[in-house]
Amino acid sequence: MMRTFGHLGLVAALTAPAGAQELPALPRADHADWTAVGRVNTRGYNRRGMCSGALVAPDLVLTAAHCIAGPDGNPARTEDLHFVAGWLGGDYAAESAVTAYRVHPEAYARVHLDIEHDLALLTLADPMEIAPLPLVARAAPPYAVVGYHDHRPHMLSARFDCAGLQDHAMLRLDCPVRPGNSGGPVLSRDGDAWSITAVISAAARGGALAVPVDDWVRQWLD
Repeated sequence: MMRTFGHLGLVAALTAPAGAQELPALPRADHADWTAVGRVNTRGYNRRGMCSGALVAPDLVLTAAHCIAGPDGNPARTEDLHFVAGWLGGDYAAESAVTAYRVHPEAYARVHLDIEHDLALLTLADPMEIAPLPLVARAAPPYAVVGYHDHRPHMLSARFDCAGLQDHAMLRLDCPVRPGNSGGPVLSRDGDAWSITAVISAAARGGALAVPVDDWVRQWLD
């Protein structure tokens, strides 16, 4: 049983009992290291409808398809989408409107969401002077999950010790997620740095399901 988590208030296409577990708060002193992660606000600049997302190029944000298209692929209006990098209690590192977005071509090929392709890229109106997070194709635990959720929407929450294993085309993690965490990055150590290997899509059995970054994402970064 699993629950997809898009913007707050989204009626889930797949449901499971809500759990009490959640990602703990990231210490305020560490927020400066994670300004590439931000809130994808789905109802304007600072409204409560949100997902998480990560800057992967100065003008591109990686997030989940269901955050901007809904469970049946109904498209969001670009004027309702806004990315706020490094949001922390009203402060932020950068912000931009969204001028366009691309949803993975397989995400809604059969109308309803195919969770194995729950990926989207947002194009920002204003490129950001923030170092994007790199992508890594092959990764191994421990994994990190960084993002925002409904119990703590104004500061990042994170874990850096998540176990994980492949579950068909998905990555199953033992770290819990809540509404708002969708679209947030799953990261793995790549040398001395953390790199994105997947995107949070759903909660499952007290943990999370994530979609590995694929060639569709990489082609837009070449």
